[in-house]
Amino acid sequence: MFNDSSILITGGTGSFGKQYVKVLQERYSPKRIIIFSRDELKQFEMEQVFNKPCMRYFIGDVRDEERLKQAMNGVDYVIHAAALKQVPAAEYNPMECIKTNIHGAENVIKAAVANDVSKVIALSTDKAANPINLYGATKLASDKLFVSANNMYGGHLTSFSVVRYGNVVGSRGSVVPFFQKLIDDGEESLPITHQEMTRFWITLQQGVDFVLNSFERMRGGEIFVPKIPSMRIMDLAEAMAPSMPTRIIGIRPGEKLHEIMCPRDDSHLTIEFDDHYVITPSITFWDKDYEYSRNEKGESGAHVEQGFEYNSGENDDFLSVGQLGEFNKLAD
Repeated sequence: MFNDSSILITGGTGSFGKQYVKVLQERYSPKRIIIFSRDELKQFEMEQVFNKPCMRYFIGDVRDEERLKQAMNGVDYVIHAAALKQVPAAEYNPMECIKTNIHGAENVIKAAVANDVSKVIALSTDKAANPINLYGATKLASDKLFVSANNMYGGHLTSFSVVRYGNVVGSRGSVVPFFQKLIDDGEESLPITHQEMTRFWITLQQGVDFVLNSFERMRGGEIFVPKIPSMRIMDLAEAMAPSMPTRIIGIRPGEKLHEIMCPRDDSHLTIEFDDHYVITPSITFWDKDYEYSRNEKGESGAHVEQGFEYNSGENDDFLSVGQLGEFNKLAD
C-alpha cells in the first residue's frame, strides 16, 4: 500500500523512525519519505545513512501547526511518533510535556485534515492505560484526540487510529542499553527499582511490523494493541549479567510496578484477534457505523469477557532468562 505514496513520520529521527524508514525502503517503492523533527544534528546524522532520492528532511516542531501543514502537503500517510517520553522529565516539566504530547497531537490532526491525508496512526504507550504519571496522562489525552478526530472531522478523507505497545528492547532511553553501559563501565551492581517489576517487551522490528499491519487493518478510531510477552526486571538483570549483584533503589516518580495495555474498564470495548487486541471507540461516530470485529484485511475477532485486563504482571506469556538473552540480541 506504500508503493508510489508519500509518508511523513513525526519524530522520525528516533529509533522507531529509523527502523520504519529502513523497512519502507526494503519492502516498498515510496514516492517520498518525509522525516519531520526538530533536531538538525540528528537529521544530519540520519541523512548520512538514509539518503535515497525519496528522502526528505523537514526541520520543525509538532507544536508548530503551520509548519506541519506545509510538511504534509501531498502526503498520503502519517505516523505520529514525536513525543516527550521520559517519565521523570515529564513529572518535573509538565507544561512542556503537555505542549508537545497534547497540543502537538492536535496540530498533527489539524494538518492532516487540511491536507486530506488518507490515514494517520499515532504511536501510544502502555503508560496511557490507567495512567499514574503525566507522560501517560498526556498520551491518553492524545489517544482520545486521535480517536475523536474521526468524528470531529466527519466528511473529510482522513482516518485516524492509534497503536499502543510496551517497552521497546534497545530503544533510546530503555533499560537494556542503560544496563549494558553500566556493565561495560565495570559497575559493581545493577540498580533495580523494584524486584517484582514487570514490563511488556517488544522488539523494534515487531513494533514496525505491527504499525504496518495496522495501516492495512484500520477503519478509523481503533486502538491497536499487539499480543506480546512480558519480562521480569530481575530476569532481565540475570540474562544480561548473571554474576552481577543487584541493588534496590526504589520506584521512580510516576512509575508503575506493572503496566496495562487493555484496562479492565475498557473490557466492554475490547475485541480479541489472533495476534492483537482492538479497543474500539467509546463514542458513536455520526457518519460511520463500523463493525470493528472484522477489519479491513478481512480478519475476524471476538469481544473479550467482561472484566478482562491485559496486564504485564498477569500475562500468559513471560520470557525466561534464556529467552530474554535471545530476545535482546534482536535489538543489536
